Amino acid sequence: MDFGLLFAIGAAFVWGSYIFVLKRSFSGYPPAGLTVLINAAAIAWFLPVTVATNDLGAAALAGDPLGAAGTIAASLAAVDPVAVAVVAGTATATAAAFVLFLRAIEGGDVSYVTPINKVVPMFVLPLEVLLLDQVLAPIQVAGVVLATAAVYVANYEPGSLLAPLVSAAHSRPAQLALVSAACYAVADLGKRVALQELAIPGTLWVPLLLAGAGLVLLPAAVRTPPSVTRRDAPKFLAAGALVALGEHLTTVAFASLPASVASPVINTQAIVAVVLGGIVLGERYFRVRLVAALLAVVGVTMIAL
Repeated sequence: MDFGLLFAIGAAFVWGSYIFVLKRSFSGYPPAGLTVLINAAAIAWFLPVTVATNDLGAAALAGDPLGAAGTIAASLAAVDPVAVAVVAGTATATAAAFVLFLRAIEGGDVSYVTPINKVVPMFVLPLEVLLLDQVLAPIQVAGVVLATAAVYVANYEPGSLLAPLVSAAHSRPAQLALVSAACYAVADLGKRVALQELAIPGTLWVPLLLAGAGLVLLPAAVRTPPSVTRRDAPKFLAAGALVALGEHLTTVAFASLPASVASPVINTQAIVAVVLGGIVLGERYFRVRLVAALLAVVGVTMIAL
């Protein structure tokens, strides 16, 4: 199994747990403010890794502030405008996708909205093939299709096979989740370009992405600031740790895999979320969710062949 694929699977478990935590513990917070606070906590967790693994960290640890300043100046002088555009575009798409998703789960069950939001590979595969000339083996394409189908099954409720699609056409939360999925697809392509074509270091990419998304949402967060109690502070720190870990695992996966392979694997997080919803919250149709989980495992296995 490809090394990057193991990280993608790990990311799916982390992000699935994170989705469940959001629905369980943060439903009363405004989306923009929630995102900014959690991203800030994630950056605080991850920043020591960034400092320790880059030249700036070596200069600072050596007690050489002039060397650290020189490293910053050299980095700024070497900034590629294309890289800046990719980072900004990816951060904006990520911020938009996350806020749309939060608004969707505010109005719908996590076991209904999350699977619709995680049809991201449906957008990623054709975009990567058309724009980046990606070529996949037929069995990998079949695995992508099966993993995406697993997300559909996770959304299925007994009745007509087209019932979920009909419901989505008239459901505001479902519509928001679908637009969010398209934004996540753009972000996934941006990650692949940044980490592979532009070779941005992964330990630098994580805080750049988190900070960029936070800056995009900061004006909205200032307009409707969240009220964080001392009791809730540990929850934000825990959520930040999950985000930091999830972004790291995701970054390693996108640095070594095509976006059309990494994306469907990571987006099986929807299965993790709905299984947790069935076990802990007692949400309906748990057996159907388990079938979806099995399909997702088969699809990921085909991708790995």
